[in-house]
Amino acid sequence: QVQLVESGGGLVQPGGSLRLSCVASGTIFSINAMGWYRQAPGKEREWVATITGGGRTTYADSVKGRCTISRDNAERTVYLQMNTLKPEDTAVYYCKVEGLMNAGVIYTTFASWGQGTQVTVSS
Repeated sequence: QVQLVESGGGLVQPGGSLRLSCVASGTIFSINAMGWYRQAPGKEREWVATITGGGRTTYADSVKGRCTISRDNAERTVYLQMNTLKPEDTAVYYCKVEGLMNAGVIYTTFASWGQGTQVTVSS
């Protein structure tokens, strides 16, 4: 089993910053891609950013230049630094982690989601 725990959400004024964290735990052998998604009220979940196992990053156009995704492989943690936040960034933010988990000699791929952390940008 793989568990993801997110933190760092909250209420921030427009123009402010937040740093989200997501820690993975469980029977993880290796982690490949780590990413962030968000879901605003009444809208579908959308992709925000991804960082590969090799450290390559990609961003949605809506956050490019304002957000930075990073990872700490030793801590099995992915971060999302969000700056110059706008009201339209208000959403529940979810992390997604993909990799290999193992139980003894059995290895299986996994793609797990966190429980979500609320980000509200409002004055």
